[in-house]
This record gives sequence, structure tokens and C-alpha cells, in this order.
Amino acid sequence: MIEIKNLSTNLGDFCLEDINLTIDDREYFVILGPNGAGKTVLIECIAGLHRIKHGEIWVDKNQITHLTPEERNIGYVPQDYVLFPFLNVAENIAFGLRQTKYSKAEVQERVKNLANLLGVSYLLNRGIRSLSGGEKQRVALARSLALTPKILLLDEPLSALDLQTAKYLRSDLRHLHKELGVTTLHITHNQIEAEEMADRIGILDKGRLEQVGRPDEIFFYPQSEIVSDFIGTPNILECEHCRTLGQGLTEVKSSGLPIIIPHEGNTVRRIALFPRDIYISETKPPGPQVNRFKGTITNIKTSGATVRLKVKVGGNTLQAEMPRDIFEDMDLTVGKEVFLILKLRRIRVFEGQDSG
Repeated sequence: MIEIKNLSTNLGDFCLEDINLTIDDREYFVILGPNGAGKTVLIECIAGLHRIKHGEIWVDKNQITHLTPEERNIGYVPQDYVLFPFLNVAENIAFGLRQTKYSKAEVQERVKNLANLLGVSYLLNRGIRSLSGGEKQRVALARSLALTPKILLLDEPLSALDLQTAKYLRSDLRHLHKELGVTTLHITHNQIEAEEMADRIGILDKGRLEQVGRPDEIFFYPQSEIVSDFIGTPNILECEHCRTLGQGLTEVKSSGLPIIIPHEGNTVRRIALFPRDIYISETKPPGPQVNRFKGTITNIKTSGATVRLKVKVGGNTLQAEMPRDIFEDMDLTVGKEVFLILKLRRIRVFEGQDSG
């Protein structure tokens, strides 16, 4: 368990203000926030890379505030991986182990096991410069886990990867966490990444921790305008009827509107969809009529490079969003009928109790 008490720092352009946070044993916790929020400063303070003048950091009831990085038993993967280019993959993974009491045979066995776990066994004799971004990330993870740390810190681990590689690595990280049970703190500016991976999320903005909660709590119940603005103010619809369709799909009705959602299990109380995940068309789109509706534009608002439209669909009014250049190529006016497609895989589900 990690406990951060009244932590404040000032490092020029980056600061932290009175951070109080508890991360549970074996939890996968994600700090989410915009660039410049102080996310990296926070993770570096936990790793022991900054001198702390105000506040305390505790791990399993032991204060580590003034311990050196080597004394903390924390695995840390910085954003740029910091792999040694003059060592091959096996030597990078083994680097920390060679400074310990492990025998040569034990080091080799540990490296072999970690390479198997991270799927990089075929790379052990390769040089670092020849690796792809995803391969470097896996090697950096293996090296950070070599000394069996109590805590794993990940600084924007997927930001430098292409979308497909990042998707696979998200799955790998969750599998790794489930298998090893290492308390993990992962920082990112990517909402989708945070929602898919986190047990809980903390929203950090301008050095202040604005809200902590499960992904659905953050999404459905933002506690401040800062959080609401950051997550993007989704369309939130109350569900008065719920019917399981099988194969991971459920039909809900909101003000009589039948909507198919990716869900199975408990009764759904609310669904939400970001304006950017609603597609607007002037003509009826081809294909199966799943989550495709006709509505009437009631409001159009331009903000910079983005245009937001309010569209009345049955008893609901939905907000949709599109780039301004696309809007200008279309003949969209208040009062005009349009067709909407709700992107099924982007619909969020809330099935818990109200938090307030």
C-alpha cells in the first residue's frame, strides 16, 4: 500500500499542491491529467528522484520519504525507457541483478523467466537499437521487475507507441498485473487508456488532485468543473428498460429510444457517450440499423476548430461534435433533420449506486 500525505513540491514550471492519496495493495491505479499537470513529478517523488521538503510518502506503514531510490524496492519505467544501448536485451534485464547476491545461474534463470513472461525471449541476444518501441517497452518492464519490487511505477508507458501496439500492450500490462499482483501506479493523459486499465483513477490538474474514484464514478459523477471539462462532458442517458441480447450485448431504452450497448450482467442504470463518438449524416447511412436514429438539429455552436450540435432524438437531446472543416462541407442548419450513428463500442455503462 502507498500512502502520500500532504505532499507539496515546487520545481519551477511543475509543482504539486497538498497531495493526499492512498493506493491499495495490488491495486492498478492510474493518474490521469493533461500535459504539465505534474504527473511525472509525482511519480518521480515516489521513486525517490526529488528531495521532498513538505509531506510524507509511506509504503506498507513504513516511511520512505527520505530513502534513496535504491532503498525503496520500487520498479520504475520512465517515459523514454532509459535502456543501455551498449548492452543487449539480456544484459539490460540483468543489470540490477548483477549488483546483488544472486549467483550467475540465478541471474540467468531470472532473466529467462522474465523474458518468457514479457514475451521477449527471442530478443535476448539482440541489441537495443534494433528494437521496436513495443519491444523496448517490454524489455524496460522486464528490467524493472527483475528485483521483485513491491511497487511498479509507469510513466506514460504507451505514449510513444502506435495505436495497434499500444492496444496490445494495454492487454499485456493488465495480464501482467493480474499474474504478479504488484501494486502499480500508471500515469497518462489518455482517457481511453485510463478507463480500460484502472481499478481507480486520480485526476491531476495543475499540481492538484481533483478527484479519485473508479472509472465509472469519474465518468458519471465529475466533482468539479475542471474534471468535467477534462473528460469532455458526455451525453448521459437514464435507462428505464434493460434486455440482455446475448453475445456480450444488451438493449436499453432511454425515453423510448432503443440503444444497443456492449454489456452483459447487471441491470444498466445509465449510459454515456462522448459528443465526438456520435456521427452525423445528412443522408440515411447504409448498413444494419443498429444505434442509427433520425433527429432534428436544435442548436449549433462553433468553438475554435470544433462544432457542437444539439440534436433532438425522440425524448432525448444529444450533443454531437465534428471538426469545423467537415461541418463547413455539409449543409447543416437549425431545424434540419439528420441521421445519427452512436458508436457502439464507445458507449460507457453505469450499473452501480448513485454516489451523490
